Amino acid sequence: MKTSAAITHGKGEPFKIEEITIEDPKAGEVLVRITASGICHTDLIVRDQYYPVPLPAVLGHEGSGIVEKVGQGVHSVQPGDHVVLSYSSCGECNNCRSGNPYGCTQFFTLNFTGKMEDGTSRLYKDGEELSNFFGQSSFACYSVVSERNVVKVDKDVPLELLGPLGCGIQTGSGAVLNKLQPKAGSSIVIFGCGSVGLSALMAAKVASCTTIIAVDLQNNRLELAKGLGATHTINPKETNTLDEIQRITGEGVEYSIETTSRPEVLRQAVDCLATLGKAVVIGAPPLGTEVNLDVNTILFERSVTGVLMGSGVPQLYIPKLIKLYQQGQFPFDKLIKFYTLEEINQASEDSEAGITIKPVIKIG
Repeated sequence: MKTSAAITHGKGEPFKIEEITIEDPKAGEVLVRITASGICHTDLIVRDQYYPVPLPAVLGHEGSGIVEKVGQGVHSVQPGDHVVLSYSSCGECNNCRSGNPYGCTQFFTLNFTGKMEDGTSRLYKDGEELSNFFGQSSFACYSVVSERNVVKVDKDVPLELLGPLGCGIQTGSGAVLNKLQPKAGSSIVIFGCGSVGLSALMAAKVASCTTIIAVDLQNNRLELAKGLGATHTINPKETNTLDEIQRITGEGVEYSIETTSRPEVLRQAVDCLATLGKAVVIGAPPLGTEVNLDVNTILFERSVTGVLMGSGVPQLYIPKLIKLYQQGQFPFDKLIKFYTLEEINQASEDSEAGITIKPVIKIG
């Protein structure tokens, strides 16, 4: 069928709203009418080809919508269901089978090479294939996704809010609640107060951390961080970050989260740790980016780890986040500003400029 989509034609080029053709779902796939889609940092670095997804492509990987049609063998959802779309995984490798689909051995192939699991596309423009992204390509009015991308959600929550739970908010909060699992009363510092960092901050409050330090270059974001649970804020333009963390904690923090993609900030996230401390890396710099660390710092039982998609199973974890939101413990809606599909380039600019924390494109 025919539908509208925002197409990325070339490296760094603005999105163009054009008519495309989308095929029916095949076995194990679902057709979703998109209600809204968040814009994530990863969409923009793929647009700019830091990650070489083949172009032209329909990007977008924080979609929410309503199931329109299901392919053969799909049993978890049916037409009319409200769903959030998350990442693709194969379901067959050892990591998937052991309950760790975010570590799927086919993760890059399924999410970044532009094809569905069978090696073909469902999207066409003038008879030519368009690349798929994250198994969903949600910058469009309709999306064909694998059943494994789909998370059924309750209908009593505004559907247009929920798309960002599929990636950025899931990743930031899951880095705390799933990966670090900090004990009550512990200390944590979050470097970067974008949507991922602020999601981590809200999760730290849920986990009953009692020293929650937010670090960012923009004071307006630090003010928002205070309202979401930060006990202390640091602007590196105004003070020495490491000295201030030491002053606040006396011995360094137990946990740190780096979301900025800057190697020098990752070094700070490690250097600020107390003995036995743990640092989590979320920020995604260009491929090949390296960082220097002092080995003697690591030797004192400090650890550094990456995290993919919040180390969570979307079908289990996203409903938990929604429950926390309904209870007033996880107010991620305070991060969101809505735009129309025709405003997608302005939304992208606002995101990159730090004007908008989490832009969401309302589509349906």
